[in-house]
Amino acid sequence: MSSATTEVDRVRAGHRARAGHPAHALLRSRHHAWGFWVAALAFLVNMGFSAVPTPLYVLYQQRDHFSTIMVTVVYAVYAVGVIGSLFLGGHVSDWVGRKRVFVPALLVNVASGLIFLFAPSLPGLLVARVICGISIGLTTATATAYLGELHAGVFGGKAVSPRRAQVVATAANLGGIGFGPLVAGFLAQYAPQPLRVPYIVFGIVLLVLAVLVAASPETAERPVPAPRWRSQRVAVPAHARRMFFVATAAGVAAFAVYGVFNSLAPTFLAGTLHQNSHAVAGLVAFAAFAAGAVAQIALSRAGVVLTLRVGPLLLIPGLALLTGGMWLPSLAMFIAGGVLTGAGGGLVFRGALAAAGSTAPPEARAEVLAGYFLGAYVGLSVPVVGLGIATQYASARSVMLVFVVLVAVALVLCIRALRGEHAKQTEQTQHN
Repeated sequence: MSSATTEVDRVRAGHRARAGHPAHALLRSRHHAWGFWVAALAFLVNMGFSAVPTPLYVLYQQRDHFSTIMVTVVYAVYAVGVIGSLFLGGHVSDWVGRKRVFVPALLVNVASGLIFLFAPSLPGLLVARVICGISIGLTTATATAYLGELHAGVFGGKAVSPRRAQVVATAANLGGIGFGPLVAGFLAQYAPQPLRVPYIVFGIVLLVLAVLVAASPETAERPVPAPRWRSQRVAVPAHARRMFFVATAAGVAAFAVYGVFNSLAPTFLAGTLHQNSHAVAGLVAFAAFAAGAVAQIALSRAGVVLTLRVGPLLLIPGLALLTGGMWLPSLAMFIAGGVLTGAGGGLVFRGALAAAGSTAPPEARAEVLAGYFLGAYVGLSVPVVGLGIATQYASARSVMLVFVVLVAVALVLCIRALRGEHAKQTEQTQHN
């Protein structure tokens, strides 16, 4: 054993001894509790920033005469940044510490906001969206792990259920993506300079939160010696590939639906339902993502089978209402469809994620889930661009009708296959 390693062990032992003192334990618990809520708020606001442009796309279209295709491209390049950072840096906080990744991730989104402010032309929007995606790719896994560790730290390392941390992480993640358009929509509707004020407000809040996160406890001990960097691998065991591909296909369908709310929904509202209010556009996106978060939390104790049974029962009728709202047209029906669709999509995504994760042993689970998220983020972007292209040749409501039918058929086939594979896997486990 090297002298450097021995010294590190002595320092850590000293920290543990001091932490065992009642006064230090109380201070440590309070520090972790404070850090938990700071991290949760930072997670929520950072995810919210990623969807700030949602109610603003109509304004960009009006100002720069964008086509619907270009709106979807500006939206979809975000996924390029997410996927890249997810695989290159999403796991690095295990080695360097949570704050060393989370704080820079928040600052990266501040940089994205500055580009939105000072380079608002098409190339600037594309670059800003990619950079925003990089921030989110670094944030999701890091913030989720950080919240779990901070929650455990509140109880001094004692055995404690992770459910509270999981619920808060879910609310911050999906709820945050809904929170961003809600705030941006109201600012765009009622504040001056609608293409500037939302980015200024979120940028200032993110800067403050970055400072507060930096002052929060670190929870990940840096390994000595530090491991060499490598990208996140994607690998699926041969025996699990059918389950994996079916689960990923279901995740793609769920994310494709969410992609519509974050990109084209405001355009549909303005062009088909004649609703030009930016606040309404933000509210519709918020309703869908908030419903997804609430549904995931409500069924957080449910198993894979129940989750995958309830999800489509909400998602498919929701899609029908969504499309019906465009054909009548009816804003109330459109919003009701958005709520059901968001709730069902959240459950399908969660159930498919659990099914994909169950296909691999613990030591290979990260590699399998990396493949699942890769497929999911492709689903977030590619179908939306296809919808944008299709609207150049057919009406928005006709395109949406075809999209809904395709998603519904894909979901029914995927869920049936998933249930069959899950039952087969359960039977094999019982026999073993």
